[in-house]
Amino acid sequence: MAEISVIIVNWNVRDLLDKCLASLFAAQDATDARDGKRPPLEIIVVDCDSQDGSVAMVRERYPGVKLLAQGENVGFTRGNNLGMEAATADTLLLLNPDTEVCQGSLNTMLGYLQRQPGTGIVGPHTLNTDGSHQSTRRRFPTLMTGIFESSWLAALAPRSVFDSYFMRDTSDDDILEVDWVQGSALMMRRAVLQDIGGLDEGFVMYSEELDFCKRAKDAGWSVTYHGGAKIRHHGGKSSEQVAAFKQIQFHSSKLRYFRKHHGYAHYALLRAMLLAQFCWQLVLELGKALIGHKRALRQQRIKTYWQVLRHGLKAEI
Repeated sequence: MAEISVIIVNWNVRDLLDKCLASLFAAQDATDARDGKRPPLEIIVVDCDSQDGSVAMVRERYPGVKLLAQGENVGFTRGNNLGMEAATADTLLLLNPDTEVCQGSLNTMLGYLQRQPGTGIVGPHTLNTDGSHQSTRRRFPTLMTGIFESSWLAALAPRSVFDSYFMRDTSDDDILEVDWVQGSALMMRRAVLQDIGGLDEGFVMYSEELDFCKRAKDAGWSVTYHGGAKIRHHGGKSSEQVAAFKQIQFHSSKLRYFRKHHGYAHYALLRAMLLAQFCWQLVLELGKALIGHKRALRQQRIKTYWQVLRHGLKAEI
C-alpha cells in the first residue's frame, strides 16, 4: 500500500502536468539521503475534460497513474474530492498540476506528520519559477484583509494588514504552526478528512483550502508550514485562461468564506465594498477608452468588469 496518495486536478495544462508527474516519479525513484527511504506513491490525476491532449499524454507516458478522466469540467474542488475518494493511502497530498516537487520534500513532510500526531495538515516552502520565495503561509483573514486583498485598494492598505496576514514576522525557512496554507501543495492525514469531511464544493475554486484549514483547526488539528520542504509553483495557469471567471470565482469564494465563518453582516459589507470598487474601475476604463488610450486593453477590462458586476458576487451557503 502506498504511503502517500497524490491527487492532481488538471484542466488544459498538459505540459505543466507532464513536468509535475515527472518530478513525482523522480522523487519516488530517488533515495532520500537522510533516511534511505523512498516515498511509495499512489498518483491520481483527475482531468476536467481537457482539450489539449492531457489525457492521452498521461495514458501514454505515465501508465502507472490512476487517471480519472471526467466528461465535463467538474471544477477544482469537486475534482479534489473525487481524487480523495479514490485514494487508498493514510496520507494525502493535494497538488496543483503547475508544480514540481523538489527532492526529499515528500519525505520531509511525511516524516513531520509521523512525528507530530497533533498536526493534521502541512504545507511546504513554495518557490516561484525563478526560485524566489512564494508566500503561502497565512493567518486567517480579517474584514480589513478581505476589503484590501487583490483589489483596487490594495496599494492603500495599512502595512500592518498584509504584514500580519502574510506572516511577515516569520522566516521563510521556519517550521511553525499557522492558521492555513495555500492549496498548491497541501499534505494531510486521512484522519482529518474522516473528521471534517472533504473540501466544501460550494467553493468552486479559491478559498477552499482556507475553509478546509479553518474547519480542521476548529476540530482541534494543527496546521504547519514547513520551510524545509520545497516545491516549485508556476502559478495559476488554469485560471489564467478565463480572466472574468477568475475574478468572479476569487471574490465570490472570499465572500462565501466570510458569510460561512463570520456571518451575514461581514459578508454584506464586504460585498458592497468589492462591487463599488469594480464599478469605479469600470468607469475609469470607460473614460480611458473614450480618449483612445490603449483601446484594446480597455475593451478587454471593460468586458471583464462588466461580467463581474452582472454576476453580482453573490455567495450562497
